[in-house]
Amino acid sequence: MTTTNAARLLAPVLLATALAACATGGIPDAQKLELYRSHAGEPVSSFNFFGRLNGWTPLGDSALAVWTRPSEAFLLQLTGRCPDLDFAPAISLTSTQNRVHARFDKVIPLDRNPHSIPCHIAEIRPLDTRALRTAERELREGEVVADQPSGEAGT
Repeated sequence: MTTTNAARLLAPVLLATALAACATGGIPDAQKLELYRSHAGEPVSSFNFFGRLNGWTPLGDSALAVWTRPSEAFLLQLTGRCPDLDFAPAISLTSTQNRVHARFDKVIPLDRNPHSIPCHIAEIRPLDTRALRTAERELREGEVVADQPSGEAGT
């Protein structure tokens, strides 16, 4: 394989990795979880789920956000640690009659291990996605500004 062919094959992988890094913005899991909690509504018993997720965001090893549509997301608090969650490239949700229920359904991290341990959903809270995106953007921009030199000379 030539260097040019290798570069063409690796370019999409590198782009996807870079985009994933940008999407998370380097916000630590604990801070990200608090941000999501502050934009979550009151707990609900279930939500509609038609077998496909629009995306998901791990928030440590005991919570995650699932996006059912670009403008609809839910914060799922798990009953305990879900050790495979942070490293899983994908997840699956159990559901009954197109609904995911708190205290009944599970998150299943999908990876190379064929025996992934299901993680039970303790609580479901709808997210204010518009406010959440704005807060994440402001937080990332604030970190960028904070990381830049102040420009003060002779201090």
